[in-house]
Amino acid sequence: MKRILSIVLFAIAIFTLGFGRPALAEGNIANGAKVFAANCAACHIGGGNVVMAQRTLKKEALEKFGMYSLEAITTQVIKGKNAMPKFLGRLNDQQIEDVATYVLSQAEKGWKG
Repeated sequence: MKRILSIVLFAIAIFTLGFGRPALAEGNIANGAKVFAANCAACHIGGGNVVMAQRTLKKEALEKFGMYSLEAITTQVIKGKNAMPKFLGRLNDQQIEDVATYVLSQAEKGWKG
Protein backbone atom coordinates (compact mmCIF):
# COMPACT_ATOMS: atom_id res chain seq x y z
CA MET A 1 0.00 0.00 0.00
CA LYS A 2 2.82 2.41 0.86
CA ARG A 3 4.50 1.66 -2.47
CA ILE A 4 1.31 2.45 -4.40
CA LEU A 5 0.85 5.66 -2.44
CA SER A 6 4.46 6.64 -3.17
CA ILE A 7 3.99 6.00 -6.88
CA VAL A 8 0.76 8.01 -6.96
CA LEU A 9 2.36 10.93 -5.09
CA PHE A 10 5.38 10.82 -7.41
CA ALA A 11 3.11 10.88 -10.46
CA ILE A 12 1.17 13.82 -9.06
CA ALA A 13 4.41 15.70 -8.35
CA ILE A 14 5.70 15.09 -11.88
CA PHE A 15 2.38 16.14 -13.41
CA THR A 16 2.20 19.25 -11.22
CA LEU A 17 5.75 20.30 -12.08
CA GLY A 18 4.98 19.94 -15.77
CA PHE A 19 8.35 18.43 -16.62
CA GLY A 20 10.22 21.70 -16.16
CA ARG A 21 7.63 23.93 -17.78
CA PRO A 22 6.04 26.62 -15.64
CA ALA A 23 2.60 25.68 -14.42
CA LEU A 24 -0.09 28.17 -15.29
CA ALA A 25 -2.16 29.46 -12.43
CA GLU A 26 -5.90 29.62 -12.32
CA GLY A 27 -5.71 33.05 -13.91
CA ASN A 28 -8.10 33.87 -16.71
CA ILE A 29 -6.04 34.35 -19.88
CA ALA A 30 -8.79 36.24 -21.72
CA ASN A 31 -9.15 38.72 -18.86
CA GLY A 32 -5.36 38.89 -18.58
CA ALA A 33 -5.21 39.93 -22.24
CA LYS A 34 -7.61 42.80 -21.50
CA VAL A 35 -5.65 43.88 -18.43
CA PHE A 36 -2.42 43.70 -20.45
CA ALA A 37 -3.90 45.78 -23.29
CA ALA A 38 -5.11 48.44 -20.86
CA ASN A 39 -2.06 48.61 -18.58
CA CYS A 40 1.02 47.02 -20.11
CA ALA A 41 0.89 47.14 -23.91
CA ALA A 42 2.15 50.73 -24.16
CA CYS A 43 5.58 49.55 -23.00
CA HIS A 44 5.34 45.82 -23.79
CA ILE A 45 3.53 45.62 -27.13
CA GLY A 46 3.96 42.15 -28.62
CA GLY A 47 6.07 41.07 -25.66
CA GLY A 48 8.72 43.70 -26.30
CA ASN A 49 10.00 46.46 -24.03
CA VAL A 50 10.23 50.02 -25.33
CA VAL A 51 12.14 51.27 -22.28
CA MET A 52 14.76 48.51 -21.82
CA ALA A 53 15.02 46.63 -25.10
CA GLN A 54 16.80 43.57 -23.67
CA ARG A 55 14.21 43.08 -20.90
CA THR A 56 11.39 41.75 -23.05
CA LEU A 57 8.56 39.44 -22.05
CA LYS A 58 9.77 36.80 -24.48
CA LYS A 59 10.60 33.38 -23.10
CA GLU A 60 14.35 33.62 -23.68
CA ALA A 61 14.63 36.97 -21.86
CA LEU A 62 12.34 35.88 -19.04
CA GLU A 63 14.50 32.78 -18.54
CA LYS A 64 17.75 34.75 -18.77
CA PHE A 65 16.67 37.25 -16.12
CA GLY A 66 15.01 34.71 -13.78
CA MET A 67 11.50 35.89 -14.58
CA TYR A 68 10.04 32.78 -16.23
CA SER A 69 7.50 31.90 -13.55
CA LEU A 70 4.13 33.14 -12.40
CA GLU A 71 5.61 34.05 -9.04
CA ALA A 72 8.35 36.22 -10.57
CA ILE A 73 6.00 37.94 -13.01
CA THR A 74 3.40 38.52 -10.31
CA THR A 75 6.03 40.04 -8.01
CA GLN A 76 7.22 42.33 -10.81
CA VAL A 77 3.67 43.49 -11.51
CA ILE A 78 2.96 44.08 -7.81
CA LYS A 79 6.22 45.81 -6.86
CA GLY A 80 7.47 47.24 -10.14
CA LYS A 81 11.20 47.72 -10.73
CA ASN A 82 13.38 50.32 -12.42
CA ALA A 83 11.19 52.14 -14.98
CA MET A 84 8.24 49.80 -14.46
CA PRO A 85 5.73 51.19 -11.97
CA LYS A 86 4.14 49.04 -9.30
CA PHE A 87 0.58 48.01 -10.00
CA LEU A 88 -0.37 47.13 -6.44
CA GLY A 89 -3.39 49.30 -5.75
CA ARG A 90 -4.04 49.90 -9.46
CA LEU A 91 -4.94 46.28 -10.17
CA ASN A 92 -6.70 43.87 -7.85
CA ASP A 93 -5.31 40.44 -6.98
CA GLN A 94 -7.36 38.67 -9.66
CA GLN A 95 -6.26 41.10 -12.38
CA ILE A 96 -2.62 40.62 -11.36
CA GLU A 97 -2.99 36.84 -11.45
CA ASP A 98 -4.75 37.04 -14.82
CA VAL A 99 -2.15 39.30 -16.43
CA ALA A 100 0.74 37.17 -15.10
CA THR A 101 -0.96 34.06 -16.50
CA TYR A 102 -1.46 35.82 -19.84
CA VAL A 103 2.18 36.98 -20.04
CA LEU A 104 3.50 33.51 -19.29
CA SER A 105 1.12 31.88 -21.77
CA GLN A 106 2.14 34.35 -24.48
CA ALA A 107 5.83 33.77 -23.74
CA GLU A 108 5.22 30.03 -24.17
CA LYS A 109 3.63 30.71 -27.59
CA GLY A 110 6.29 33.18 -28.69
CA TRP A 111 3.80 36.06 -28.50
CA LYS A 112 2.02 34.72 -31.59
CA GLY A 113 -1.77 34.78 -31.47
